[in-house]
Amino acid sequence: QVQLVESGGGLVQTGGSLRLSCAPSRHTSDKYAMGWFRQAPGKEREFVAGIGWSSLSTYYADSVRGRFTISRENAKNSVHLQMNSLKLEDTAVYYCAASWNTEGSPYEGEYAYWGQGTQVTVSS
Repeated sequence: QVQLVESGGGLVQTGGSLRLSCAPSRHTSDKYAMGWFRQAPGKEREFVAGIGWSSLSTYYADSVRGRFTISRENAKNSVHLQMNSLKLEDTAVYYCAASWNTEGSPYEGEYAYWGQGTQVTVSS
């Protein structure tokens, strides 16, 4: 069982930036692909970005491509989501997730472990 902990959410104005981070609550040598998902009020959870274990493969939702960047530091068991040029529609709870599919995936069903989420609010 892997427990993931997100950090870095908060309130930012449109056009601003935030950096989310995620790490397991205890160090693990297991190899996971990592992903970020988000859920806005009244909407279903959606894929945002994913990265394979080796960082050779990355995936982005069309809505964030070019504005968000996912990266990871395997030595620290951490994954980050740099979010730039934030828009009102980026407001959501952002979830970190881990998948045994080491190549990574944009499909929610392939992620076995989830964090509790961190709130990102973009204001005008």
